[in-house]
This record gives sequence, structure tokens and C-alpha cells, in this order.
Amino acid sequence: MIFIAMGLLLSLCSHASDLSEKLQSSHYVLLMRHTRAPGIGDPAGYTLADCKSQRNLSKEGRQQAVVVGQWLRQEGVATAQVHSSAWCRCKDTAELLNFNGFKVAPALASFFDDMHTSKVSTLALEKFIAKQLNAKGSEALILVTHHVNIMAYVGENVASGDMVLAQVDLNGKLRDYKVMDRPNPDQLKAHP
Repeated sequence: MIFIAMGLLLSLCSHASDLSEKLQSSHYVLLMRHTRAPGIGDPAGYTLADCKSQRNLSKEGRQQAVVVGQWLRQEGVATAQVHSSAWCRCKDTAELLNFNGFKVAPALASFFDDMHTSKVSTLALEKFIAKQLNAKGSEALILVTHHVNIMAYVGENVASGDMVLAQVDLNGKLRDYKVMDRPNPDQLKAHP
């Protein structure tokens, strides 16, 4: 009887949403477009080594990334492996999610400057997803990337900071997906 009561108490204390439960499995990945970075593409002559030469997050975009991270934790996503494109706007978004850092993954790199590589890039993304899901355990897998990558993978354009909960097969191929709009601060629950 005591064990049943303890189990009920623990289940009430730990907030696990449908999202967090799915992300604990090896069949789901969360793809996220970087948060607000005004403009399109990058300035001529940009380099990945110099953030000042790229299109970067605005103040609003930085705040959006913090809110998304807080919302994910509110939804029960306690731990996550976060991977990012090498572009500074993605790395900054990944860092501001605040899940103990992130790793840069070439499979998340934008192909906006070379759109004919879409199929090759999407195949690389599928392989990366399969490999990461196989090794992640119960942590969520969050991939911060660009609209072109998400469009090529799921066939739908998403706004800055929006997320896609993708159900995948063992090879990282998309089976189903759900677009989730970027949460706003009003969606965060007040903590006493």
C-alpha cells in the first residue's frame, strides 16, 4: 500500500507531457529552426569562423530561445542532447536553450547557398538522426538548424523558433511529424 501511494505521489510530482515521453523514446526527434534573426540568408563574404559576418539573432531572438528552453523543461524535458548547425544564429539558439551545452553537427548545416545539395544534405541528416537516436538513451534529441533543412526533411516551412516533433524509423527517415509553434512567455507557468 505504501509503495502504491509513493508511486502516485511521484507521478504527480514529476511533470511528464506527451512531448517529453515521446522524446525519451528512440522514435522521436525535435527539430528546431533557430529563433529570430532578421533578414534572409547571410551577407556576401560571410564566414562561419566570424559571427560578425553572419546574420545573427536579434535581442528578441535571444529572448525567444530562452523561453523555448524554459517551456521545454516545463513540458518535462529535463535532459537533452542538443546539436546545432555551425552558423552562429543556430549555435546561439542551442546555447540559450540551456541544456548543458551543445555539439555542432555538419549534418545540420544550411544548404541555402547551394540548394541543389538538398537531397544529399537530407540523406546526411537522416543518417545523423538514426545514429544519435540509437545512442541517446532516454535523453531528448534536439536539433537546431535552418528552415531549408526542415523544409527538405518534412516538406513544410516553419517560422523562426518553431519546432517539429518528428517520428522516424530506424534509418532516420520521417514517418510522421507535428509542427509546434514557438511558445511565447505567456505560455510559461508561474512558479511560486
